[in-house]
Amino acid sequence: MDGTFQNMTRWAVLFDVDGVLVNSYQAHFSSWVELFAELGHQYSEEEFRAGFGRTSAEILHEWSQAHHAGFDARQIGELDDRKEKHYRDIICQNFLPIDGATELIDALHKANCLLGIGSSGPPENVQVVIERLARAEHFGAVISRADVQRGKPDPEVFLLGAQRLNVNPGRCIVIEDASAGISAANAAGMASIGLTGTTTRQRLAAANLVVDSLRELTPQKIVSLLED
Repeated sequence: MDGTFQNMTRWAVLFDVDGVLVNSYQAHFSSWVELFAELGHQYSEEEFRAGFGRTSAEILHEWSQAHHAGFDARQIGELDDRKEKHYRDIICQNFLPIDGATELIDALHKANCLLGIGSSGPPENVQVVIERLARAEHFGAVISRADVQRGKPDPEVFLLGAQRLNVNPGRCIVIEDASAGISAANAAGMASIGLTGTTTRQRLAAANLVVDSLRELTPQKIVSLLED
């Protein structure tokens, strides 16, 4: 092992999934378009971008209120399930990992870094990605929206990930592509890395580091963000 890490105390990297491990932008957008078409609404890309980092249930609840649809919790749950089923059908047919994702996971694992996932997506979606990346054994904690009460920008998802990895939040770094995720990481007391691709550098400006590609990251560069 690289001597740089031999005397490191426990540290961890928590990955978001969509836009960080899998290029799911078009799949998610298409699944929302399909769902809202069933509801008689022409869903725009502007609406889609405004919901980055939020859970599907939160988006549906806000949409219901804004359009006076009057969806109750049961209806939102059913619509949520339909939307995510559309998404999985699309992603299973055309899985596109983010460039450099598997290489970074392998490098961090080799550097004795603990790895976790903190996603706003349902567990079924997260599992599809993990299976197709073929790196399930590297992740010591997988947190999805089924594990938390509050979505990003609330820090609950990342704090639970740190707890399950048994790592102090101050020894964790989060890699995110959404401003809500960066806010959640910062609120958790963790270092944050913003990955462009689905949003602008300006929207990720609150991150400790912003990169345009995962290939810009190395274990050394990531761990340097932690305060001694």
